[in-house]
Amino acid sequence: MPIEIVCKIKFAEEDAKPKEKEAGDEQSLLGAARGAAAPRDLATFASKSTLHGLGRACGPGPHGLRRTLWALALFTSLTAFLYQAAGLARGYLTWPHLVAMDPAAPAPVTGFPAVTLCNINRFRHSALSDADIFHLANLTGLPPKDRDGHRAAGLRYPEPDMVDILNRTGHQLADMLKSCNFSGHHCSASNFSVVYTRYGKCYTFNADPQSSLPSRAGGMGSGLEIMLDIQQEEYLPIWRETNETSFEAGIRVQIHSQEEPPYIHQLGFGVSPGFQTFVSCQEQRLTYLPQPWGNCRAESGLREPELQGYSAYSVSACRLRCEKEAVLQRCHCRMVHMPGNETICPPNIYIECADHTLDSLGGGSEGPCFCPTPCNLTRYGKEISMVRIPNRGSARYLARKYNRNETYIRENFLVLDVFFEALTAEAMEQRAAYGLSALLGDLGGQMGLFIGASILTLLEILDYIYEVSWDRLKRVWRRPKTPLRTSSGGISTLGLQELKEQSPCLSRGRAEGGGASNLLPNHHHPHGPAGGLFEDFAC
Repeated sequence: MPIEIVCKIKFAEEDAKPKEKEAGDEQSLLGAARGAAAPRDLATFASKSTLHGLGRACGPGPHGLRRTLWALALFTSLTAFLYQAAGLARGYLTWPHLVAMDPAAPAPVTGFPAVTLCNINRFRHSALSDADIFHLANLTGLPPKDRDGHRAAGLRYPEPDMVDILNRTGHQLADMLKSCNFSGHHCSASNFSVVYTRYGKCYTFNADPQSSLPSRAGGMGSGLEIMLDIQQEEYLPIWRETNETSFEAGIRVQIHSQEEPPYIHQLGFGVSPGFQTFVSCQEQRLTYLPQPWGNCRAESGLREPELQGYSAYSVSACRLRCEKEAVLQRCHCRMVHMPGNETICPPNIYIECADHTLDSLGGGSEGPCFCPTPCNLTRYGKEISMVRIPNRGSARYLARKYNRNETYIRENFLVLDVFFEALTAEAMEQRAAYGLSALLGDLGGQMGLFIGASILTLLEILDYIYEVSWDRLKRVWRRPKTPLRTSSGGISTLGLQELKEQSPCLSRGRAEGGGASNLLPNHHHPHGPAGGLFEDFAC
């Protein structure tokens, strides 16, 4: 009798759980949607937006000519606003600035400036020794000589010391200064400091920034008044012209702040003998803007950035530093008036190092020596006038007083009077002509004029875009996952899909019947032993 084995397959409870989970997820999503408001569509957002015209162009309602006209008006206004905003942005990015001037900024006590003066003649002829003339031949143009006459051959002298030559052969202030008064008080050569420039040994009055002299009143008689003898008889004779040969007689003067080194060969002015020169000064306090409005040298902390060899930054100090670097690169030495501890150039290459190298320095922003203006600068405007001295009555008196003849007085004596016009400083300040606040105000006005919007309106639009984007991302993340095979107790459980894939009945039914099999007892097959004992069973 054929044996029929009935196999019972029990569906595990977990097979039904994914369906229950999916249903539960749908219910939880619906609940969450009811708890948190679903993203608004464009029509709903447009109807509640504070952007003027958007509700009439994109809000709920039938589409027609009226809505089309509103959409066209909204697009035109938005285009006009964007065009105006682009123009405002272009104007702001040009960083325009203006200069504001206050001609009467009160200054109750104004510090008197530093006054540097140099005799145009660099070396006194009577102070030059044979060795000096030999070493300074390239500078003075004088031929070398010995005791027997002018012969250049066979002369041997020790190595020169340029500082010693300048100190010894330069014009001495004690000999030049005939009278000195400052603000009604007597002064002397001891009130001047020695400083070296391209003119050699020079002298600066009121040079110490720590003890600057105040000017307590304006007008003549309240500043510095000095009488000088330029000593033309000590001027060098001209045998041949060099780059350092001078045909002038007089002194060079520069009025500057104590923190700024003298740059007298370019910034000084000349004072001629036989005249009394009046220099009326006006203190000017300049404030420049840094990048991007201007190109000034920004401050570092509470002070200007320092340069090596100087206590504070200034254009003159920067130029001298550039000149020193150029001379060092070419001649491996420095000139006397340049800062540093390097070796001083000997006189025989002075002209070569000074002229050929310094002429190659550029002064523009593209040159090798670009010195930006400091953001805070004090300079002194000057008005110069002069009268002739001495008059006929005083010529004889001065000749007797200084044991000179009247011709010598007229050719060598000069008077320099430096004073403040008034104790008021002129303040000039660069200011940004179009700042960020002005840009935002203009943008807000254009926005309100054309589209009736504000910053909060832009936040509304951004919030709506964020809400829609976040909702779509959540939908992508919450897609259902395929359930995994599980086991419960000792009974092996299969999912329905796995059962269809692994059941031999179904595979055989497809092969024999050619159609989709169902879960019915297998009675249409022969129950013979050909298939084996476990081949026939009910599914």
